[in-house]
Amino acid sequence: MTDQRPAPIAPERYTEEYFLTACEGYEDFLASDGENLSRRLEAAFALAAVAPGMTVLDVACGRGEIVRHCARLGADAYGFDYARAAIKLARGVIARDAGDAPGKMGLAQADAKHFPYPARAFDRVLMFDIVEHLHPWELHTALLEAHRVLKDDGMLIIHTAPNAWYDRYAYPVVRLFRRLIGQGAAYPADPRQFLVEHNRDVHVNEQSLLSLRRTLRRAGFAGRVWLDSPPQRRQEFVLLAGLRYALFRWPPFRWFFEREVFAVASKRR
Repeated sequence: MTDQRPAPIAPERYTEEYFLTACEGYEDFLASDGENLSRRLEAAFALAAVAPGMTVLDVACGRGEIVRHCARLGADAYGFDYARAAIKLARGVIARDAGDAPGKMGLAQADAKHFPYPARAFDRVLMFDIVEHLHPWELHTALLEAHRVLKDDGMLIIHTAPNAWYDRYAYPVVRLFRRLIGQGAAYPADPRQFLVEHNRDVHVNEQSLLSLRRTLRRAGFAGRVWLDSPPQRRQEFVLLAGLRYALFRWPPFRWFFEREVFAVASKRR
């Protein structure tokens, strides 16, 4: 029987240009030379509650700024990515703190389906904006690896976007409404047009609240999965602002209209 699983995305697709023009947080990275995290990354990183003495693994570490932030907090931080361009950028980032950060830092080039670390080695495993880049079979394997390397009392923290239910069910409603008020030109039929061009072909497994919860359970994790969105700072009519509040804050509407998926999970007992 032939293997029907889709082939992984080639690491060559993730170039230095990708990490500096499309990968989440690139604008903040460039503006601050890696000192500041984007709103999304900062929100996800805060969930990890990294503390001195911890060991932390950043899966698909990209440019390396998360590894450096962990080490600055006194944790021993390790990151890996299977794109050579990522490791090159990350080495430059952590070199700036070499000898100054209280925590250790280490990098490796490796595949997310084969973590190059021993079992029960980490207090935290971070998977920020990688889930959507892994086909379902790859994601399951990666989560099994995360389960393997986590300490029994460790935590897995995930951030992924966009919420698949928004694109599938909510966006057509949003587009229709915008067309009715004369803003349809800014809302193409395919919501993927809003993605940075480099991401359109490499987002192969976008999640919903339920799909990520189910996927975590299959890999032996239990925990909380929820939705959130960027803060809205728009000047709008009171009626429209009220409608937006209802859609983003009250179930079942928020299950469809919130844009980002977060999870904090631990090994199921």
